[in-house]
Amino acid sequence: MALQYETSQFRNGLKMELDGQPYIITYFQFVKPGKGTAFTRTKLKNMITGAVIERTFRTGEKVDAADVEDRPMQYMYSDGDFLHFMNTEDYQQVAIPAESLKEEAPYLTENIEVMVLFYKDRPVNIELPNFIEDVIEYCEPGVRGNTATGATKAATLACGAIVQVPLFVEQGERIKVDTRTSTYVSRVKE
Repeated sequence: MALQYETSQFRNGLKMELDGQPYIITYFQFVKPGKGTAFTRTKLKNMITGAVIERTFRTGEKVDAADVEDRPMQYMYSDGDFLHFMNTEDYQQVAIPAESLKEEAPYLTENIEVMVLFYKDRPVNIELPNFIEDVIEYCEPGVRGNTATGATKAATLACGAIVQVPLFVEQGERIKVDTRTSTYVSRVKE
């Protein structure tokens, strides 16, 4: 019998199979209304197409675990339609459609190590490292006196990702970014 998860085991990053497709939970919320039975509201990302759906599960409902396997691989290049990865142990190469990795693609730099998810031995998605360090290629200069608490500005990283950073962060600085939320974490000392 296949492994199953109950709604009480739901968490962000949990991989499940629905209607013959692999999904990953990107958001979940347990809801207990005043009347009626409790339920769990979720946002699920299809690991093959990248489409996000919302689904509600009754408490105690069970779902099948997705038949996925993580393999460490290195990003090599993009040919426009596909992103190419290589297994560093046996040098086997795989390609994943760029369309299904829109959110992850800006963080991919040559030779970055990622976990490639295989669904039934087919590469379908990737998991980036939780944090990356990169140099700010462009951002507006901070204006003196314009230091409202929590104020941010957009910064473009060398890898191409755009993140919000505090006003005191300058162009050319190296910063640490959380790839799961695309948020600034800290400056990195050289």
